[in-house]
Amino acid sequence: MTILVTGATGTVGGYVVEQLTKRGADVRALVRDPTKANFPTGVTVVQGDLLDGDSLRSAFAGVSTLFLLNAVVPDEFTQALIALNVAREAGIERIVYLSVIHSDLYVNVPHFAGKFGVERMIEQMGFNATILRPAYFMNNDLMIKDVVLGNGVYPMPIGSKGLAMIDARDIGEIAAIELIRREQAAEPLALDRINLVGPDTLTGADVAAIWSDVLGRTIAYPGDDTGRFEQNLRQFMPSWMAYDMRLMAERFLTDGMLPEDGDVARLTRLLDRPLRSYRAFAAEISA
Repeated sequence: MTILVTGATGTVGGYVVEQLTKRGADVRALVRDPTKANFPTGVTVVQGDLLDGDSLRSAFAGVSTLFLLNAVVPDEFTQALIALNVAREAGIERIVYLSVIHSDLYVNVPHFAGKFGVERMIEQMGFNATILRPAYFMNNDLMIKDVVLGNGVYPMPIGSKGLAMIDARDIGEIAAIELIRREQAAEPLALDRINLVGPDTLTGADVAAIWSDVLGRTIAYPGDDTGRFEQNLRQFMPSWMAYDMRLMAERFLTDGMLPEDGDVARLTRLLDRPLRSYRAFAAEISA
């Protein structure tokens, strides 16, 4: 019985592979470039592309459970649908799909709308799946740590509604737990959705206050300028992606990313430990 992980060289995919390996699973990692693969001993690396049906047919052969993770790219939706169709051809019934929280609410944000479309296809195609819906990744803030540490500001326009930020390591571990639960079930389990959230729902001012406390000096929150945010992002990512991120930030301001009742308790039970906090993340980064 083999679990295939797509997106295996990315942050979350890497944690999924690591956690599956620790739990003794038979893991196959799908990668575009095997020379970039650096996985634990025992992981089988297969070369493939989510737009290449032939390579997927080969990679999916003999697979019992699929972890489907699609990067934020212009053809993300197409990649996911090709993967789902090839998975059905291969007889794969057990799937864990990484979507995003509020995919049905942030309807104007391209990568949210795409993931919600994939969720609908999973349902309509009759897959037995766990749909994981993570909130904002704490790890996104690694890209602005130099601004925080060097300039004394927290520049992410996350607003005052609050985001239930989660550590990517927790996402990877929860995904591995769900993959193994489905893999080991005597019969395919019914479709389920799980919101992946952190222990605290934080505003921009809250995050700046945490950094101030951790660093022992004042870190300011300059506000909710999504236009400047987009322009800053365009320095190191394509303009379409920067605009997508701006639209997401605007929904942070109007809607937030709020957990539902019971989300934190459910995840704590799954992990059998507390969720990692943003304060712990900031302390780790500052150290």
